[in-house]
Amino acid sequence: MSNTESRFADTLEPLGTAVGGLLVLMGLGTLVGMPWATNGDLAASAVQILGVLATMGVGAGLIWLSRQTE
Repeated sequence: MSNTESRFADTLEPLGTAVGGLLVLMGLGTLVGMPWATNGDLAASAVQILGVLATMGVGAGLIWLSRQTE
């Protein structure tokens, strides 16, 4: 058994971790880009920020779920 096979018992663990990390990084990039500065509507900016935070939450949850071992 190679080192890679023994490290990942679940074959989808690296994929879940990578996709979750990508979602978190995309959310951070969106927040750093300050979307509220270019949008004139306060309600639309608030909804967009909530969406970004929800995306980051899904990404963090996916990382947590894919890393669970039983």
